[in-house]
Amino acid sequence: MSENDTPVSPSGHPATPCSPAADSPFRTEPTSRDEAPQYVLPLVVHIEKTAPPARTDALRTAARAVLVMLSDERSVGEGEWARAMRDWQDARIRKVVRRARGAEWRKACALPGITVTGESAEVRVFPPVPLDGWPKELAKLQVSGTDLDDPEPPAAPDPAGPVLWLNPELTMSAGKTMAQVGHGAQLAWWELSDTERKAWREAGFPLSVATPDAGRWRELMVSGGPVVRDAGFTEIAPGETVVVEGAHRAGSLSPSAERLGG
Repeated sequence: MSENDTPVSPSGHPATPCSPAADSPFRTEPTSRDEAPQYVLPLVVHIEKTAPPARTDALRTAARAVLVMLSDERSVGEGEWARAMRDWQDARIRKVVRRARGAEWRKACALPGITVTGESAEVRVFPPVPLDGWPKELAKLQVSGTDLDDPEPPAAPDPAGPVLWLNPELTMSAGKTMAQVGHGAQLAWWELSDTERKAWREAGFPLSVATPDAGRWRELMVSGGPVVRDAGFTEIAPGETVVVEGAHRAGSLSPSAERLGG
């Protein structure tokens, strides 16, 4: 679940507010960004033994949590989290997902952050912290043990909004996959105009997560959409994990009643 990996966009689309440059976090070779202080975006998923969330809903909720953090007023301009967000994005883009239950979850919720709620999942996202500077309440949480399942087959992805497609040839823990779809959501966010971002946020950041068959995956890989490429530090070998399709459809979505939390 530890995410020391870097999303990349080989399509040539702008993956950041500026065009990809020699020091972009979306280049796979070493760059000056590796010399900067490294930060990580912590996410904690609420998993009770007796009532774990559905896997696909946890993935969607984690992706939405990243978007909520990116768009929060405290993360931009002169907001209280803005400096940490800039430092995080000036280096490699890293995310780590941990799990909590009971008192652990309540302690995590007492820290500054945002809880995002799905149909069955709760994910709390926190402002970035140094790699070696985790709050003690989060540092002791387990990275392993997120073996989630879908009790029923997930619904087909909604073509009206962005879809985060998972590589069908990979087997990853739910936590690892949550970090990967968080990367994909971030790539989609960076590709949008301010108007499209506003519309997506007001709609509650609806998105889909799905796994295509092998043939469809090959089509997606050459479709020109943003791609997350894992660096191979945890669980799997280096390679592509997520393709984002239809990011720009976010601008035409209607407002939703989905809860973003606080």
